[in-house]
Amino acid sequence: MIEIVRAGGWLMMPIILCSIVAIAIVIERFWTLSAARISPKYVLAQVWTWLKNNQLDSAKLRELRLSSPLGQILAAGLLNSKYGRHAMIDSIEQASSQVIHDMERYLNTLGTIAAITPLLGLLGTVVGMIRVFSEIMLQGTGNANALAGGISEALITTAAGLTVAIPTYILHRFFLRKVDSLVLNLEQESIKLVDALHSDRLVEVKQ
Repeated sequence: MIEIVRAGGWLMMPIILCSIVAIAIVIERFWTLSAARISPKYVLAQVWTWLKNNQLDSAKLRELRLSSPLGQILAAGLLNSKYGRHAMIDSIEQASSQVIHDMERYLNTLGTIAAITPLLGLLGTVVGMIRVFSEIMLQGTGNANALAGGISEALITTAAGLTVAIPTYILHRFFLRKVDSLVLNLEQESIKLVDALHSDRLVEVKQ
């Protein structure tokens, strides 16, 4: 492996660095974008139990806000539900914007890595071919070892760039789709709460 990296030339270093960053992002996003962490199934049922039993107070609202992104959204809606349906929906949308921003964190970086690593590989190809033609100009075509070194550099960097870019692009698209799915679920859960309160029910948060 070390010999392959050396044969690929100095452009292998940024490609390897991109692969390390991509792996770190993928692991972090797999952990963060778990449906059980973003939208636990018990949250809405718990909120409704508090409402029916008139147990909703500032402490429970804080507990709800800190429990999960869904809890953060529902807490924002409950806090402003006494001002009417539209105020509740506006609060939910504002909280949702922050949650969505957090869910999309690092995905632009992942997409950038998927885009630039093939270009780094292509640059390695160009550099390798320049080296080949330079050797031909200096020594002619008789020195096979020198020519092989330049060709190896050209092919290895291209292969390395594509090896990093292809799975990174696939995972980038996967995470974008996962975020869309999670956002849809958050919207459905939020609408359930709004509809359950029928807009005209006032929720008083105890102090």
